[in-house]
Amino acid sequence: MHPKTLDIITPEQTSTLAGLFRERVKRSPDLTAYRYYHPQSQKWQELSWRQSAVTVARMQAALANESLRPGDRVAIMLRNCPQWVQFEQAALGMGLVVVPMYTNDRTENISYVLQNAGIKLLLIEGVEQLRELEAIASQMEGLVRLLSLQPCHEYNRFSRLLTLDEWLENIPQTLDENDLQANESQPGELATIVYTSGTTGRPKGVMLSHTNILSDVHAGVQSVPCYREDVFLSFLPLSHMLERTAGYYVPMLTGAQTAFARSVQDLAEDLLSIRPTVLISVPRIYERVYNKIAAQLEEKPAFARNLFHKAVAVGWDRFEHPDKSHLAWPILKALVASKIAAKLGGRLRVAICGGAPLSTSVAKTFIGLGIQLLQGYGLTETSPIIAVNTPSNNEPASVGPPLNGAEVRIGDNDELLVRGPLVMLGYWHNKQATEAIIDNEGWLHTGDKGRLDEQGRIYITGRLKEIIVLSNGEKVPPSDMELSIAMDPLFDQVMVVGEGRPYLSALLVLNPAQWQNLCTQLGEDCNNPHSLRSDASVSAVLQRVCEQIKEFPGYAQIQTVALTLEPWTVENDLITPTLKLKRERIMEHYADTIANLYAGHDSPDDFDVPSHEHRKQQTA
Repeated sequence: MHPKTLDIITPEQTSTLAGLFRERVKRSPDLTAYRYYHPQSQKWQELSWRQSAVTVARMQAALANESLRPGDRVAIMLRNCPQWVQFEQAALGMGLVVVPMYTNDRTENISYVLQNAGIKLLLIEGVEQLRELEAIASQMEGLVRLLSLQPCHEYNRFSRLLTLDEWLENIPQTLDENDLQANESQPGELATIVYTSGTTGRPKGVMLSHTNILSDVHAGVQSVPCYREDVFLSFLPLSHMLERTAGYYVPMLTGAQTAFARSVQDLAEDLLSIRPTVLISVPRIYERVYNKIAAQLEEKPAFARNLFHKAVAVGWDRFEHPDKSHLAWPILKALVASKIAAKLGGRLRVAICGGAPLSTSVAKTFIGLGIQLLQGYGLTETSPIIAVNTPSNNEPASVGPPLNGAEVRIGDNDELLVRGPLVMLGYWHNKQATEAIIDNEGWLHTGDKGRLDEQGRIYITGRLKEIIVLSNGEKVPPSDMELSIAMDPLFDQVMVVGEGRPYLSALLVLNPAQWQNLCTQLGEDCNNPHSLRSDASVSAVLQRVCEQIKEFPGYAQIQTVALTLEPWTVENDLITPTLKLKRERIMEHYADTIANLYAGHDSPDDFDVPSHEHRKQQTA
């Protein structure tokens, strides 16, 4: 991508999110704002900023008919699409508070959010969600309107149900961008309530103001510049603050274009169709690409594998020593790196990773292949970005320096603390939880352990509450081990257990295709459930686990494993919508399995934990 036009809307030019939209429409009315796939025509369609503004103005006119008052809460439960953005902008411009909801969340969580936030209007996708909502129909009496993006006339039991088209039917189509309403809240007042995923207990409603989010957006583009020619591919849910801030508000601030991916399943095809220049994702997507490459390499001859590893090694040396001569790189780039880049669309300028830790080896692989991968860090409670690596200062082992305006320090127990305009107003109707996380001096306690280097970059070293304490007193942070184990493409999901036990074990969700390959090698029948428990299978899998964590201390080794092909999903309540493990729920679900892993070894006196070397001999 050759032209790079800076077209940033400054803080002086807008003080609210609705004001940001109006300013962008004013500046670039006829430029493409959004692209989306139209199932009927089976083609990608474009919307300009002006066209989007017309729809927003019509939605505002329809909202005015619903007797809503500034400060009332409205909720969006849609997949990423232009209507998500348009409805939010309509609501924000009228002083309403927007509550994003996950389309795949559990019914009881949906019910809780509707009741806790006092939702007055809910916009949903269609029939599939209405089926789920039927179970809580009696708890939706507080809604003055239920809107559906798709036709769903068979659900007439919802008396206040209209399709979006029906809702807008009597609104004049002659409205234009000059009819946008500007009755939003003040900059420091509430703009949105974002409910955290809740790995334990009920979700908490994070209250974010216009200032919170806009300060984060403005600081973000100072760290990672974005241009009017950039194309973002949006596939993380917009109910996730990383996507909302970095993948929706940043393009609006900079005049870039956003294309809404059809689904994660169609992501590979959408990358080739859209050819994005900016990609924002959680680690799991990058890990899946990495594991797919690793699995494909296993099937290639030794020459091809060596060529790939040579390309990564030389590419990484280029990254670390840009002033050195790397004569082999043009050939390696043509033979290896360019082919990988082409599968990502061929013009990716920057890839952002946040939401959870990313393995350094994965980061090094992407960077070695010439892809500018920048890790960042933040929380929903901080709008969400606290820190991000920059193109000129990228240290993959860190999450980068803090954004401008974000003040950080290391507190007791190495906890990372943050203060500044990005910190939330508090938790909705939960003063006790607010006071527990924000102290009297305004420092938000992240719950993450960290350290700062001499250049001010942040390194996340663990999680205060996610520590396994073995019965011998040794403390093990499981997330690092889980990341390492998950680098083997055999393992789709991993959870390490062992709290109060004499040794560590792992619960492993296997990749079906990789499991079938392993069973073929072992002479096992992968369709026979017994194969998941056979001595040969368990021994082979344990050996692969041990290989992934061989660099960990002797006491932090996996002694036993339990295998399953049943994925952990939002639907079975074992992970959150943001893909975080619900550790307590998983342990409850597998209580009998875990008990069997420790049968006869509940006391440290009953089991002499083998050293690392001894254990390798045993499993071999």
